[in-house]
Amino acid sequence: MRHRRLSPAARSLAPWLFLVCLLAGWSLTVTLARPPAYFLPSPSAVAIKLGALLTKPSFWPAFGVTFAEALGGCLLGFAVALPLAVLIHRVGILRAAISPFLGATQAIPAIAVAPLLAIWVGYGIGPIALLCALMVFFPILVASVLGLRLVDPLVVDAALMDGAGSFSLLVSIELPLALPSILAGLRNGFALSVTGAVVGEMVMGGQGLGQLLTLQRDSVDTAGMFGTILVLCAMASALYGVISVIERRSATVADLTGEAP
Repeated sequence: MRHRRLSPAARSLAPWLFLVCLLAGWSLTVTLARPPAYFLPSPSAVAIKLGALLTKPSFWPAFGVTFAEALGGCLLGFAVALPLAVLIHRVGILRAAISPFLGATQAIPAIAVAPLLAIWVGYGIGPIALLCALMVFFPILVASVLGLRLVDPLVVDAALMDGAGSFSLLVSIELPLALPSILAGLRNGFALSVTGAVVGEMVMGGQGLGQLLTLQRDSVDTAGMFGTILVLCAMASALYGVISVIERRSATVADLTGEAP
């Protein structure tokens, strides 16, 4: 069965319709079941609490700390993962040694690594950013290796026949063709990095939104926790969206370049 393609308007409207249905179901559940507010607050209670949080002077510095940890950690993980992906792609013995372990490394839970980092590195923004880097490193590495591996060998052979050297081949052919996979790994990495920042703050302490969540949990402020989680979702979605825009623009440029005579 062939699927009908959605129009741009329908694609834009679909997430908002889903959000309205989700809020309606949530509100209906609270109205009919009447659970205690500490168990499941109403959407209106969460909205009121979120508004109060956003107007607190202390909220935005905490937001900035978590954002800096997530962004710095993701960029650090990317800066290490991409060169290593190139080495794995180019050096056969390294590829044979590391490839079997790439899948297993992604199963390591961040909450298990955080206490070790606290012992080895200490506390503060640096160790939390390092935890974020570890969380995003392996997904970016795997995506980059896959993208480089899927580059058409005929294109590579043609470039070598034209006299392309190893560096020029990498910069002009392999990395541009692998860019969609690399950006997809980076896009998912940003979302994971926000999770790493929150986990790190909850386990190792800190001054960001993860610490705020801990305080809200201890005071059974469920509506406040919902509000903070919504802010974290918005942060991750914004970072995810920025990379998605870069992906679309790079794809457009690639298409235009490919169509050029």
